[in-house]
Amino acid sequence: MPSQLSLVPPTAPRRPAPPALVVVAHGSRDPRALSTVRALLDRVRALRPGLPVHLGHIELNEPLLPDTLAALGDTEAVLIPLLLSRGYHVKRDIPEMAAAAPARTRLAAPLGPHPLLVDALQARLTEAGWGGTPRRDSAVVLAAAGSRDPDAKADTARTAHLLAARLGVPVIPAYASAATPTVPNAVRTLLARGRHHIALSSYFTAPGRFATECAQAAPWIAAAPLGTHPAMADLLLHRYDETLATRRVDASPSTCALDAEEIHAAAS
Repeated sequence: MPSQLSLVPPTAPRRPAPPALVVVAHGSRDPRALSTVRALLDRVRALRPGLPVHLGHIELNEPLLPDTLAALGDTEAVLIPLLLSRGYHVKRDIPEMAAAAPARTRLAAPLGPHPLLVDALQARLTEAGWGGTPRRDSAVVLAAAGSRDPDAKADTARTAHLLAARLGVPVIPAYASAATPTVPNAVRTLLARGRHHIALSSYFTAPGRFATECAQAAPWIAAAPLGTHPAMADLLLHRYDETLATRRVDASPSTCALDAEEIHAAAS
């Protein structure tokens, strides 16, 4: 019997489950937004089988982030804002919700700016009719939601710069609310500069009121929001891996939110 037992291979130790990936969406009254976000999470799950992927909203939609974190108990989680720049939600709302939850959390940088977003923006413009070789009078308005936070505006301007370098035409950032210029004002500025072939690039994660209003102001073509473009799922996983590779960020209002310079460096 002892000789037979020696032939039985030892049981391999069970690998611990990876920290959960929690996508933190803003929330919207437009039902298309929720269905888009859920489809995006399905893409992430397909790319990384075995990774627990969850959704939490800041407002307007269920599940709300506090409820998602409560359901996770005291397990580890990486919170990834489905937001394109720094601002109040990233700096205050999400850290405060995380601090009130039992889960051991780390906060990732927002999605933008990042070259993967530029990949998605360029692809959406191409789908809308943007040609491979731009005309001499071509230009793009990068339409974003807008924020009073100067860091948010700086992040959007950085994305506009990256998109301009990719397309080889001027790209002006414009905003649906809380910041200037508005989309109509950006269009007028480009027209005054002799740019009459103007496309609108939709710098929104999903369809909604702001994205629709900006598209209606487009003088030529309007690209669809970023949505479920493959680069979006790749970027969510990149932020997840990037966050796990960095130091632990305690979930408290004073320390969970990365310093503004840290976030900008991580997002560049």
